[in-house]
Amino acid sequence: MTVGRIIEGPGCIAEGVAWLCDREPRFAVAVEAVDEVPLRRRPDGFAQLFSAIVSQQVSTASASAIWGRIEAAGLSAPEAVMAAGDDGLRAVGLSRQKIRYAQALAGARLDYDGLRDLPDGEVVETLVAVPGIGRWTAEIYAMFSLGRADVFAPGDLALQEAARVLFDLDDRPREAAFRRMAEYWSPWRGVAARLLWAYYRVVKQREGIGP
Repeated sequence: MTVGRIIEGPGCIAEGVAWLCDREPRFAVAVEAVDEVPLRRRPDGFAQLFSAIVSQQVSTASASAIWGRIEAAGLSAPEAVMAAGDDGLRAVGLSRQKIRYAQALAGARLDYDGLRDLPDGEVVETLVAVPGIGRWTAEIYAMFSLGRADVFAPGDLALQEAARVLFDLDDRPREAAFRRMAEYWSPWRGVAARLLWAYYRVVKQREGIGP
């Protein structure tokens, strides 16, 4: 297997959106509702996955504060994490479980450059083998840090809710059913996810819940 399409810039998003609207007319409804379908590209590497671990099960504000302390302490590289020990990581606000996950990630010695050359499925399987990295985190990394155009995150609650509204479903689709549903959107599932996230924000604003 080879690496599929990589989302590099807004032109790729536009191409994917046009393809999706032709494939599934309801996506055109979402496109009309949103201001834009964002690129959402991020750097790849250890710091991105470490930041994702920090963000698990805490508020955005708390995650931002902890990550700020980690960067200020120079602990955003694997060598620094291993050298800091439990006490050093606890001092910047990591829980016992997240200390274990951070050390596992640092000790995994992932070949981040090599991940760029792996097929989507192998990227995800490589990442979920590391304690503390679930399938959602691995799929988000593949989508945004590696730019994989055909990766989806069916376990994401915002995507499920956006699909429920857009496709007029009785309930949010469960992860397995949503994964099957999204197969119809290949090879642009990563763009479908971006569009659905943008549409979710519109839906929440309509309901007066906020972005």
